[in-house]
Amino acid sequence: MMSGEKKRKLNLSYAVLFLILGLLTVILWVVNICTGSVNAGIDSLVDLIFKGETDSLAYSIIVDIRLPRTIAAFFLGGALALSGYLLQTYLYNPIAGPFILGISSGAKMTVAIAMMILMHAGIRMNSFTMILAAFAGSMISMLFVLFLSDRVGSMAMLVISGMMIGYICSAITDLIVTFADDADIVNLHNWSRGSFSGMNYENAVVISIVIPLAFIGVLLLSKPISAWQIGESYAASVGVNLKAVRVAIVILSGILSACTVAFAGPVSFVGVAAPHLVRRVFGTVKPSVMIPACFMSGAVFCLFCDLLARTVMAPTELGISTVTAVFGAPVVLAAVIERRSSRMR
Repeated sequence: MMSGEKKRKLNLSYAVLFLILGLLTVILWVVNICTGSVNAGIDSLVDLIFKGETDSLAYSIIVDIRLPRTIAAFFLGGALALSGYLLQTYLYNPIAGPFILGISSGAKMTVAIAMMILMHAGIRMNSFTMILAAFAGSMISMLFVLFLSDRVGSMAMLVISGMMIGYICSAITDLIVTFADDADIVNLHNWSRGSFSGMNYENAVVISIVIPLAFIGVLLLSKPISAWQIGESYAASVGVNLKAVRVAIVILSGILSACTVAFAGPVSFVGVAAPHLVRRVFGTVKPSVMIPACFMSGAVFCLFCDLLARTVMAPTELGISTVTAVFGAPVVLAAVIERRSSRMR
């Protein structure tokens, strides 16, 4: 049993780390809103908040363009990290994630197909339709991954199988984009590379409703997940309904990754890198700590990467996956090396 003094110190360290994440979040929100190829600095934000300036170009840039984009980057980044955490927990694999296992690619494929069909029929695709299409694709890919997980000999083979699923789905999506006639569908090319640009308030409102609800659902799974981490036999012995937990993890992970793909396209490595970094920095696997920490870390990671994507080569904008790969891929490699080293020991 942990002593009271040690427990208090541990809780204090968690509080400090959460405070740091909170400060980083606030700083990145302000910087993302005020920084870009067009000048709309901190003074414009101050005037907007305290003086009610609503007639300037800066107001239009901040409120109509950058604010919805920042909201999306925050919530979708957190959703990706949380989806990755759930997959890693379910598969007992620290390098599992929606992008690596091909789940994001499956969601991307079904969104592209749905957009093509609906646009040719003259039907506008709204936010909820996009989420439903992405969720269908993520579920198809995830069920295929789970089917393979019971049959392949190792987690390495599972990851390779997931990558093959991703390549197949991406190839189908590329065919749709390449041979599409409609100009709106051709614009899927930019979306298929991953981007938070083009967000509007309809998107932001839907994102701000769906993802917090999913987050609450994940929090409610904290105790069952804690038992699950010890082992399925132990979880069953303490009364955990394993089937219900499995279904809940799969559905919630699918919703979180689908929501991200629907609005931003596939965003690479966040779902693997953020949970791995949180485990290393916080030094725990407790779900009650990991769940909010993963969400906040994923949000900070995507806010930072989106800032770089917009500004490094402004006015040209980089795909968000290009930037997240630069920072996320080394973390994934470190996780692979660490996992192999621990096995050898």
